[in-house]
Amino acid sequence: MRTIKLLTTGLLFATAATVAHAADSKLTLGAGVGVIGHPYKQYSSDVYPVPAIDFESDNFWFHGLGAGYYLWNDTTDKLSITAYWSPLYFKPGDSDNNQLRKLDRRQSTMMAGLSYLHFTQYGFLRTTLAGDTLDKSNGISWDMAWLYRYNTGALTVTPGIGVQWSSDNQNEYYYGVSKNESRKSGLRSYDPQDGWNPYVELSVNYKLNEAWSVYGVGRYTRLSDEVTDSPMIDKNWTGLLSTGVTYSF
Repeated sequence: MRTIKLLTTGLLFATAATVAHAADSKLTLGAGVGVIGHPYKQYSSDVYPVPAIDFESDNFWFHGLGAGYYLWNDTTDKLSITAYWSPLYFKPGDSDNNQLRKLDRRQSTMMAGLSYLHFTQYGFLRTTLAGDTLDKSNGISWDMAWLYRYNTGALTVTPGIGVQWSSDNQNEYYYGVSKNESRKSGLRSYDPQDGWNPYVELSVNYKLNEAWSVYGVGRYTRLSDEVTDSPMIDKNWTGLLSTGVTYSF
């Protein structure tokens, strides 16, 4: 059976967000570091320790910060009920901008929904539709990407291109400015609608031997106008980069 390791940008983001590369074992453990660039004004990039945990069975899977139960699972199609931790957040104290420091905090949350993979000889489709379960944003996110895996012995390279849709509630929570916040901060109030964020990604995995591997994952996301028009934002993109080592049992 073909298995896929999905490093969640839940480490990283989310994306629900997930990034795929090959896995030959049902259980893989490891550790690494992740760097995430935020689009908020005068907001530094964050560096995180990243647990690399991967488990695959006929019925269940666990990848990074996400888990799922297969409703359908064969070599061509994999449909799952899934849940993952999406660590999107905004902490006013982490910004050096005096106006942003007067805004409300935006918290990370648990997302849950459906995930689907479809494999062809020309690559594979990956898509996830999920919503906030902890009453933070009450938003919905839909991620869809096409990826192709190149395998040359010990080296596996998987480039991909995709797009993420965020509902108006999702964008409002993380990028909106309420009238009350506007009065406190001096920023104009802002109520965004839904938006589409295209991205490109690349994952690389190199097997040092039968058990040990090193990996790298990167994603560049172009933000929608609904995000970049926010007075909280001073970039039109976000990015993430992660690298680490894993051991397969």
